[in-house]
Amino acid sequence: MSDKETKVKVTNLTKKFGDLLVLDDISFDVGKGEFLCIVGPTGCGKTTFLNSITHLYEPTSGHILIDGKEVNLKEHNISYIFQENSTMPWLTVEENVRFGLDIKSIPREEATNRVSEYLKIVGLEKYKNYYPNQLSASMLQRVVIARAFVTEPDLLLMDEPYGQLDIELRFKLEDELLELQRRTGTTVIFITHNIEEAVYLGERILILTNKPTKIKSSVFVDMQHPRNIADEEFVEIRNKVTDLIKWW
Repeated sequence: MSDKETKVKVTNLTKKFGDLLVLDDISFDVGKGEFLCIVGPTGCGKTTFLNSITHLYEPTSGHILIDGKEVNLKEHNISYIFQENSTMPWLTVEENVRFGLDIKSIPREEATNRVSEYLKIVGLEKYKNYYPNQLSASMLQRVVIARAFVTEPDLLLMDEPYGQLDIELRFKLEDELLELQRRTGTTVIFITHNIEEAVYLGERILILTNKPTKIKSSVFVDMQHPRNIADEEFVEIRNKVTDLIKWW
């Protein structure tokens, strides 16, 4: 990790399903405000990894600390963005974005101001009274991203959120995500199977092995944003990560 203050500390994380060992004694730190990408071969347990961090799956052993305390969803504000569209079809765009604030009983005026701010940031102000079935795929992901950031999370987990989008939309949404993360300083753990995406977004990339999953390597990406995918340094890092995944 860099010299950033530690936000998330994972120590000896192990997860078994019966006799199947999926996560094998994983340890790493995430700096406050860091954008960490995690890549690995298909089926290596990347989603299990995220679900264990949130305790949606109770770890078999090990510890996960946020700001020095064991993860507690009642105490820590964690947002989770999935690959699949997770908007609620019976709510408008504005109501979808506001949903988490209402659950947390944020005062009405503050909630209204926050929702308005983030709808403006993601370019959906004009669509606040629309329903999800009236929106395009990229607009739906903007709703989900605004909903995640509006709660000002301690930690944002993203599980291949752009995997189903075409390349042009993906780059556009990635740039918007980076701008939001820059503005808010939110700590992000981003799972992807797309190596180019990991190099485009991440300050650091963790490479996982096949099951039983360990961390094979950690690669720093010391490049300013926005990054040019044709840049020689970008291509070099992408090839390095590709080789690390290919050769066990």
